[in-house]
This record gives sequence, structure tokens and C-alpha cells, in this order.
Amino acid sequence: MRFERSVSPGARSLSLWRWGLPLLLAAVVAVALSVGEGGWNADIVWQLRLPRVLAGMGVGALLAQAGLAMQILLRNPLADPYVLGASGGAGLGAIVALLLGAALWLGSVIGAGAALLALLLMGRRIMASRDDEASAQLILIGAMLAAMAGALSTLLLTLVPDQQLRGAMFWLVGNLSGATHGLWLCGLALLGAVWLLWRQRRYDRLLLGSEAAWLLGEPVTRARLELVLLAALATGASVAVAGAVAFVGLVVPQALRLVGLQRMRDQAWAAPLAGAALVVAADTLARGVVMPYELPVGAVTALVGAPVFILMLRRAR
Repeated sequence: MRFERSVSPGARSLSLWRWGLPLLLAAVVAVALSVGEGGWNADIVWQLRLPRVLAGMGVGALLAQAGLAMQILLRNPLADPYVLGASGGAGLGAIVALLLGAALWLGSVIGAGAALLALLLMGRRIMASRDDEASAQLILIGAMLAAMAGALSTLLLTLVPDQQLRGAMFWLVGNLSGATHGLWLCGLALLGAVWLLWRQRRYDRLLLGSEAAWLLGEPVTRARLELVLLAALATGASVAVAGAVAFVGLVVPQALRLVGLQRMRDQAWAAPLAGAALVVAADTLARGVVMPYELPVGAVTALVGAPVFILMLRRAR
């Protein structure tokens, strides 16, 4: 009797992406470090480009993790970090800090924390429910918070001095020029990946539905609070450094599902790698397409990511 060794398509896909994503990220980083005037000049690479690339990696990884947490929490593939209003609150806090002459990052963190606190206070009964309709209610609360923060930001922009208005608008749509603290962001993303791997069984069961997760012995309320905190912290940290870089948290987790990475143990490491590669690639295009001018990286992520995502959806079975 002869036994033939076979490998399932899912196993081949997992193996491909397990090796392919780190190689893709390494290639994108290499290109990002080389693009610009001066070539591979050591001073330019170490003092200007490397801090910016590290910041882009950290921002992309955190936004992808925040999107993954929101999609698990709401069981909705269209959820992203901004549905909670944390990004809107961070932007509002940054504008207030700009008007008061304080640090932008401090105002952003305070704004994101205030939005999270408001969400928890208004949705505390919903968070304690085991009803899956709670997801839709949380989306509505987050959307209203985001709308309120956006309206207040628009009103406050009329008070920003003209010489600072362009910088404020550029930051609100995403900007990595002068971004720092990249190593801190990457370390925070690493801690988030470890947390998701540690809680992988709980979050996989939560995707089955709140009632099913409760019957399997999982603390649904605690799991929801963990995901809210993870999404808010990741979004607040990324917005504090780079502004409102949109679309990453939406497209990365869903794109990974389309290529076959469904379980949390796979997405926990794949999502931050893919998010980091996407933001660094978008930032490279933003500063290299129309040199010496620089485009907002948030607009580039949407313009590049949206067509690719639509193409993947059309080809997916």
C-alpha cells in the first residue's frame, strides 16, 4: 500500500504568508530607506529616514491591531478603529493643544482617552449584555461620538492661526514627517501581538457569538472590555504620532482573511506585519511621487489600499 503525502491549500497559504509577510516588510523598508535625495548616505538614513520608517511601522502595526480588535468585538468586517470615536477625539485634542500652545501628542492622547471614557460610560450596560445586537449599538454610539468630535474639530479649526492651519490640516489627514518614538510604537505593537496570541482562544470563541462564547465559559463582558481598551490605546498612540491615517485598520484584517488567515493565532502576528508594510509603502509613495512636495499619507493609504481591496473581493470566492 502506498501513502501519498498531501498538503492542504490552507496549510500552503499559511506557510506562504508566514514567510512572505516578513520578506515583504523587509523589502518595503529597504526601498523606504533608499528613496529620496542623498541615496544611502549614512547620516541621512540614520537621522532622517530610519526614525520615520520605524514610526510608520509602529503606526501601521497598531492600526491593524486596533482594526482586528474592533472586528472581533463587533463581529463586523467593516469595523475599524475610528468607529469608536477614538480617532476623532484624538484629533480634537490635538487641535485644542495647538490652540493652547501645548504638545500635540499630549492633546491627542488625552482626547483619545476622553472619547474612550465617554464610550465606556454610555455603553456600560451594552458591554455587560450577552446580546449580539450590542455590537450594532456600540457602532452607533461610536459613530455619534466620532461625528461630534469631527464637528467640534471643524469649528475649532476656524480659530487656528493661518500660519498653523496648513500644518493642522496636514496632520489630521495623516503625516509622518518629523514623526518620532518609532521604537516605542513598535514595542507597543509587539506587546499587543503577544496579548492577542495569549487570548487567542477567547477571541476565537467570541467570534462565534456572545451567547456561544458565554456557554463555552468565556467572560464576554471582560473580553469586550479588553478589546475596547486594546483598540483605543493602539489608535490613540498611532494618532498621537502620525495623525489620522485612515483605512489601515479596515483593510488589513479583512485582506488577511481573504487570503486564508482566519484564526487569531495567525492574524495576531500577520496583521501588524501587513499593517506596517502598508503604511511604510504608502509613506514612501507620499514623499517620493511628487518630490520635493509631500502628500498626506492617510490619503495615499486610501487611494492605494481601496482598489487593491476591491480587486481581492472580486477574486475571492
